[in-house]
Order: sequence, then C-alpha cells, then structure tokens
Amino acid sequence: MQVILGVIFHFIGGFASGSFYMPYKKVKGWNWESYWIVGGLFSWLIVPPLAAWLTIPGFADIIRGASSSIFWYTLLFGVLWGVGGLTYGLGVRYLGVSLGSSIILGLCMVFGALIPSVYYDIFPKEGKDTFTMLIGTNWGLTVLAGLAVCVLGIIICGRAGMMKEKELSSSATDPHGAVVKTEYKFGLGMLVSVISGVLSACFNFGLEAGKPMADIANETWKLANPNQGEFLYQNNVVYVVILWGGLTTNFIWCMMLNAKNKTFGDYTNKKTPLKSNYFFAALAGTTWFLQFFFYGMGESKMGNGPSSWILHMAFIILIANMWGLVLKEWKGVSKNTTRTIITGIITIIISVLIVGKGNSLK
Repeated sequence: MQVILGVIFHFIGGFASGSFYMPYKKVKGWNWESYWIVGGLFSWLIVPPLAAWLTIPGFADIIRGASSSIFWYTLLFGVLWGVGGLTYGLGVRYLGVSLGSSIILGLCMVFGALIPSVYYDIFPKEGKDTFTMLIGTNWGLTVLAGLAVCVLGIIICGRAGMMKEKELSSSATDPHGAVVKTEYKFGLGMLVSVISGVLSACFNFGLEAGKPMADIANETWKLANPNQGEFLYQNNVVYVVILWGGLTTNFIWCMMLNAKNKTFGDYTNKKTPLKSNYFFAALAGTTWFLQFFFYGMGESKMGNGPSSWILHMAFIILIANMWGLVLKEWKGVSKNTTRTIITGIITIIISVLIVGKGNSLK
C-alpha cells in the first residue's frame, strides 16, 4: 500500500511538472519574458515561503540562524540552477512541450547522475555515490548503461526535431497560402536544452548545501513527533533559499528582455485580458512548485531516493508528451517523423527503467 501511495504521489508531482507550461498557453497578448517572470514570482518568491510557513513553524528563524557560508552556497547553486530553469522554458518555447521536455529531461537525467558522482569522487562525502562506484559495481554499470540508452534516445529525438524543422520550413503556410508564424527553432532549442540539462543538476547541490537547515527542521519536528520517522517537509525551508537564487537569475534576464524589447507595457496593457493573463501565469508558477511538494511525499512512501527520482522523471516525460499530442505539436509532419519521435521517447523511457533497475541492485 505504501508503494502504491508513493507511485500516486509521484504521478501527481510528475503531472504538475509536466503540465506547468500549459497555463502559459492561455496568456494572450504578452511577450514570453512578461508571462514567464510573473509566473516565476509565484514559483520562486510567493509560494515557497507560503509552503514553508504552513509546514515548518519558525522557518524564517532557521534561515536567519544559518551560517553565511550555508546560506550563500545554497543561494549560489540556486542561481546556477535558475539558469537551467530559464533555459528549460526557452527549450520548451523553441522545441515545443513534447520534444523540448523529452530532450531536456533526458539530459537532466544524464547530467544529474554523472555530475554529482564526479563531484563526490573529488570531494568524498559519506553516503554519497561516486563515479568510481558507478564503474566498479554491477549496479553502477547498469545505471551507466541506462544513461547510454538515454543518450541514444536524445539523439533519436534530435533527429526527429531536425526532420520536423525541414518539413515545417517547406510547408509553413496555411490553406490560403499565408505564412504560419511559429517559434520552432531546432538549433537554438537544442543549445538551450543542453545548458538546461547541465545546470539543472545544481539543484541537488543546493539541497546538499542547505541540508543543515533541513536537519534543524527535521530535528525540531521529531522532538514534537517522536517515533514518526523523517519529517516529510524538511526541505521546504531549503527550497525557499534555492528558489531565491532561481528568481535572481530569471528576474534579471526577463527585465533585460523587457527593456530590450520594450515590453514593460505588457503588465498594464488594457488591450490584453490582464486579469486572466495574471491568473494563468500565477497558475503556471504555482503548478510548477507543486512538483516538489508531491515528490517529497512520494519519496517518503517509496523509501528510495534514486528510484523515486527516476519514477518522477518518467511520469514527467509521459505527461509532457501527452500534452504534446493534445496540442497537436506534431500535426502536419510525415508518418516517418512521427515514428521517429515516438521511438526516441520510448527509448528514453526504457533508459529510465534501466537506471531504476540499477538502483534496485544497489
């Protein structure tokens, strides 16, 4: 029963992460930088402290009491991760929800597994998996095999993207012969997707840097709730600081774009549906944050962090591609192109299962 509940929680978290971009599709008349930062204010500034306030009494005192090194390292990794989050939005913008999410999440899986393990080889820490362990054990080699399959899946998805770009460029007109406006840009989308995949791994480092704050929240909760196991929401206090870093990166970039594109007027433009625009942007940002809430709940029921992460990403890939079908992002392409993207997605999902098997052998 505990495992079933864990799967359900991970599905809800994966649904939130795979669906958060959908409300942005309802924003009318605003430029990307305007609705992205409005949603980001909810993702990184408003909802995280609200969640911490609801679950961790005195969370602000825990943050104030943290040493400067703990606080600033946590914030720094949040800033770097923020670049990954920013480029995730750009990747989805230029590649679409289906292709963009599949490639970015596949890269997150690869770099999220390899970068931390290499780091802990250089700076050993008890209880952390190292790259030496990966190449020297059966479970580690299985994980690496899964990552290799994931790379293959990314290459196949990339091939499908190139085929789509070629087909769209030759037939980007409506039935009346008018040119269809599209933001699909394969080369730029792939570039920002690689950046997103690499820097998204910094979120794990941010959690590690801020762990002393989570430990205080955990210990305080255990004193009030003995024999109840680990505190389900202990990381909520760390999220606050990490996401401040994410806000810093995204706020600076979006303000620069607002200035460059002269789009500050979006926020008060009465020719656009302002109330619904703010609502859907806020809904997108809030939905994005909910993935953390349910991921933590799922992990507590599954009792296996790595397997939980693999399952979580598998659900995100599935949900993102479901939305890609709903939005008809692959409408108008050839059957060969459709078969290619489906093959790539299935390959990535198989890689996720292989990595999960590797973790089960550990």
